[in-house]
Amino acid sequence: MSRAVVNRPLAVAVDVGTTGARAAAYRLDGTLVAEVRHRYRTYVPHPAWAEQDARDWAAGALAVLRRLAAKVARKGDIRAIGLTGQCPTVVPVDQRGEPVGPGMLYRDNRAVVEAREMQAAIGAAEYHRRTGHIPEAFHVGAKVLWIKKYEPERYARTACFLQPRDVVLHRLTGVRATDETHANATLFYDLIDRHWDKDLLAAFGVDEALFPVALPSWEVVGGLPAAVASGLGLPAGTPVVIGAADSQCAAYGAGVTTPGIVSEMAGASSCLNSVVPSPLADLRVTHYSYLVPDCYCTELGVNTTGAAIDWAVRRLGYADHAALAADAERHYRRASRLDPIDAAPLFLPYLGDGERDDPGVRGAFLGLADRHDRAALAFAVLEGVALGVTAVVRELADAGSPAGELRVGGGGAHLGLVGQLKAELLGIPVLQLDLDPADFGVAMLAAASAGLADDAAGAIDAVVRRALTVQPTTEGQRREHARLDWFLKTRTAAAVHRPTGLGAERRESP
Repeated sequence: MSRAVVNRPLAVAVDVGTTGARAAAYRLDGTLVAEVRHRYRTYVPHPAWAEQDARDWAAGALAVLRRLAAKVARKGDIRAIGLTGQCPTVVPVDQRGEPVGPGMLYRDNRAVVEAREMQAAIGAAEYHRRTGHIPEAFHVGAKVLWIKKYEPERYARTACFLQPRDVVLHRLTGVRATDETHANATLFYDLIDRHWDKDLLAAFGVDEALFPVALPSWEVVGGLPAAVASGLGLPAGTPVVIGAADSQCAAYGAGVTTPGIVSEMAGASSCLNSVVPSPLADLRVTHYSYLVPDCYCTELGVNTTGAAIDWAVRRLGYADHAALAADAERHYRRASRLDPIDAAPLFLPYLGDGERDDPGVRGAFLGLADRHDRAALAFAVLEGVALGVTAVVRELADAGSPAGELRVGGGGAHLGLVGQLKAELLGIPVLQLDLDPADFGVAMLAAASAGLADDAAGAIDAVVRRALTVQPTTEGQRREHARLDWFLKTRTAAAVHRPTGLGAERRESP
């Protein structure tokens, strides 16, 4: 192999995701060189709960990074490592950084009462003005208060609350820190002035020392220590960039730097993000700091999109996603002769015991008839994912950030029918990126922070240019808009909400 090839610069992403850890290496022309994955388990000990073993995050991240280093050893020089991960997920750790309890995932909805108490104490509008968020069980802050209330011994042993990316950062560098996007999701961080909000922390009796220092997402935290680097097969001193929450990295990797474009990180969940010059007043829209200075990133989402498709593959007896998608496409073509409402059942993709902004909502099939077969159910699930995303993009437009284009990356971008349905429902072009934008985005952020900013920008442009563009059709829009009206009327109905509250506000830890 020529020296020119060996010396080609690479940027690496380490992603502590929902279903597992992943490491990926990219050239600075937007080419994926190699990736390695390691799965870990999610535990659901009670309805509305979702937990992971935080030791799996660090072990998985180091395992994939070690295997990736071996894979690319002769393919180029790793110039920087960027970190990202699921957010907001949190674990309490002791002085040594060891977990003192399970990690509580973003989709864990046990802290509903605590979130309501936070809203009542400060007021929804004031909370939104100060933090960019309104308290929900989804957020770190509500989970912290749940631990404080129901597990006081564990809370007393806690030296710091860390998110998955933070855990991996500490393991790689020995530095205990977070970045501003992860801090935004705690409910205790000032969005505009960018510091821990002492008044909010005091209002709920939480010590600021329980949270790490918050750095800009592009900060080079340090180089890999020699002992860590040796164990990974990487050069000592390789720069480690702290990075950002996965959805903000996905927006950056999708080239979202100006208003008018919405990115969708389509993985186990879907996060929808756009860039705005200043926070929007609409209380439905959450806001984060961004990977580009002097602007903000909006966010709305659906907790179980890819997870709903995974569920359908298992429960409907398909071999894999491709088999389900092929059956769904056959049904879509066959049903084009039918009235849109009769063509298939309606599916609500809310399978996580609630949503981040609506903990009571539940998934459902509606409009079932004995003529509906497995293919009709497969189509309904894929369409339900597209409908759930569409409802969120419409909310974002109503709030003042309309989409002229949707850019989709991640596993969900590989299902062509879902992309076509989104285009029909939204009436705008949908760009399906051919790589994971969160991993790619944080790798390019790391490259830029390591002195390769122009190359990183060029790589992002190249990825957007080669994306597959799906356009809406007149007939498809007519059919899907009838289905969308049905969906929008149904998703807020009492019949698809748990009638007596979550029932999960208080249970003993298993």
